[in-house]
Amino acid sequence: MPRYNKALFLYNGNAGSDNIEQKLSETLPVFAQRIKELIVIQTFSIEEAQETCLNYGEQIDLLLILGGDGTLHACINTISRLEKRPVIGVLPGGTSNDFSRMMEIPQNLNQAAKTLVNGRETPVDVGKLEECYFLNFWGIGLVTETSFNIDKNQKSRLGVLSYFISALKTINQADSFSFRMTIDGKVIEDEAIMILVMNGKYLGTRQIPIDSIHASDGQLDVLVIKNSNLTLFKELMSLDQPWAETESFQELSYTKGEHIEITASPEQEVDMDGEINFKTPSSIDLLPNHLTFLHAQ
Repeated sequence: MPRYNKALFLYNGNAGSDNIEQKLSETLPVFAQRIKELIVIQTFSIEEAQETCLNYGEQIDLLLILGGDGTLHACINTISRLEKRPVIGVLPGGTSNDFSRMMEIPQNLNQAAKTLVNGRETPVDVGKLEECYFLNFWGIGLVTETSFNIDKNQKSRLGVLSYFISALKTINQADSFSFRMTIDGKVIEDEAIMILVMNGKYLGTRQIPIDSIHASDGQLDVLVIKNSNLTLFKELMSLDQPWAETESFQELSYTKGEHIEITASPEQEVDMDGEINFKTPSSIDLLPNHLTFLHAQ
């Protein structure tokens, strides 16, 4: 018996087009068994993906996205504006696939499809900056410089390793900046080389080792990295287990909040889920339980 009456399967025609036939054969038959009406649309640009979501978003029960974090970011920036929003299932079709990892979706496509059709619907918070939305993170400083330094040719050959190679190139070039941050009325003034406002717990395939990060807890997690504790941050990012001691939080200035305002000097480029379209100052709000995603059982 079908679980959903009408679903849209949207995939990025530019991502790995050489084996798209295999990707579709691994996923579509799985969904066809559990969906009464399945619409399949290939897109070739961010604008086309957003237009497709706008045209179909309020008509469907389920939106299935086969693509990377960039495709997902484009889609949720349209879906989040709708009054009637479909359930969303994310298939790992990119380099990092950070959000699908947080939903505990297998990175093998066939296994991912089977997990999604049997997955549980779970509400997810969404971060908002002006009229744009993010699922994973808002960041300034080192994280933005890393994004700028990614070698696209290297990325196509090495995949997720390119993120870390880029980070290593950037790590000795990071410049500190002054900032003033207000979190739910509390003011913090200091210097940093990176600030992360996180809703997700993965960054470039690596899990941020803070076990209190949840995408549906009604709060954003704020992490400030200074030059003096950069080595500690690198060591903690290499761990497979969550941070166990609150000393790490204190050294790295970790806190939570729902409304965050940040100014920086000099002005900083803003990275939201890997897309760099804004500069500081930023005023960030949390939309609790704004979207619903399929999570592994």
